[in-house]
Amino acid sequence: MAADGGQATQTPQVRRGRKFDQVLSGARDVFMAHGYEGASVDDIARAAGVSKATLYSYFPDKQLLFMEVAGSECIRQAEMALDQIDIAAPPRDVLTAMGMHFVTFILSDFGRAVFRICVAESLRFPEIGRQFYQNGPMVMRTAMVNYLQLAASRGELEIDEYELAAEQFGELCKSDVWLKRTFNIIDTVSKDDMVRVVNSAVDTWLARYGAKAV
Repeated sequence: MAADGGQATQTPQVRRGRKFDQVLSGARDVFMAHGYEGASVDDIARAAGVSKATLYSYFPDKQLLFMEVAGSECIRQAEMALDQIDIAAPPRDVLTAMGMHFVTFILSDFGRAVFRICVAESLRFPEIGRQFYQNGPMVMRTAMVNYLQLAASRGELEIDEYELAAEQFGELCKSDVWLKRTFNIIDTVSKDDMVRVVNSAVDTWLARYGAKAV
């Protein structure tokens, strides 16, 4: 797609139209299968069933298309987690399920690519970083805050700052494995290691925020 050409003063814009969702769906399939670097414009256009000219007309560069896919994928992941988790269950069960869903996503090839591209592109185009944060991580955090407020209203948790508590839980779930995998210090993270990290995160977090009577 279009190169930067040395002009980084203006954020490229997405154009929405009749085939926007079609392009986005095809791009998601290719990015999920091949990652950012492995996804070619030809492959994306073919998967979307559109011409390269149509693809360019919606997304002037590959990074912008990836950001749109990443944001929509984070929203999809948040909605999937909410659909699959019984928020009426005890906090330990809910938090464990949330933590496993979160860790599985951020450790995936796609999740790690999202992080790397967001960091790189937000330096050139700050608006892209802001939009992704609002459409991605903020969606996950809002869902978490909503649950924490509900659990606190039931007397299951004792929390003063809900957003801080939500952020702390996410950071605890990243412990030990996320940075090592992101920087390729380790090649894979086993399911057992994910369970170990998430269980420890839940134990630590509940020690701080669990209602003493529960």
